[in-house]
Amino acid sequence: MKVTIRRESPGDASVIRAVVGSAFGEDGPLICHLVDMLRAHACGRDGLSLVAVDDADGRSRVVGQVMVTRSRLDTLPQLIDVGVLSPLAVEPAAQGHGVGGLLVAAAIEAAGSARLPALFLEGDPGFYGRQGFVAATPLGFRKPSLRIPDAAFQVRLLDGYETWMTGTLVYAEPFWDLDCVGLREPEGDSPA
Repeated sequence: MKVTIRRESPGDASVIRAVVGSAFGEDGPLICHLVDMLRAHACGRDGLSLVAVDDADGRSRVVGQVMVTRSRLDTLPQLIDVGVLSPLAVEPAAQGHGVGGLLVAAAIEAAGSARLPALFLEGDPGFYGRQGFVAATPLGFRKPSLRIPDAAFQVRLLDGYETWMTGTLVYAEPFWDLDCVGLREPEGDSPA
């Protein structure tokens, strides 16, 4: 694979839906809807939707996508803008070739260029730890939902970060509207 990362262009929407749909399996339709809502709500003004393009066979083909959504951190002195890296999708045939890592690295750079002081996510510490993400709670950050496992709540501090910037992460509205925050109990496991 010969992968380059670039900002999403208007003509990418349908192919991104295919990549996201295939990467997320049965949750694909929901995550595709989330991508559409985030694009309209919070990503469009900054262009923080990036795609991975494979040029290995001479034709450009989108094989992955990541978004950085402007969200808020509720600190004692004031609300501040921060980024949330979500969703990250790589089509199944391109997984295992470093595409996800390239997308995460580009998302970190884009968030820093947008002067966001921190980039948060919910994800696997083994994967994201290689990109400099660490557990957020020990640094004074609070999860936006109790349904987020402690180990999954992670942050990458960026150049604009200052030590007073601690508090509760507040996701952008589309994450809440589609109930895409944390993990829900499987059907039949809810308390009676």
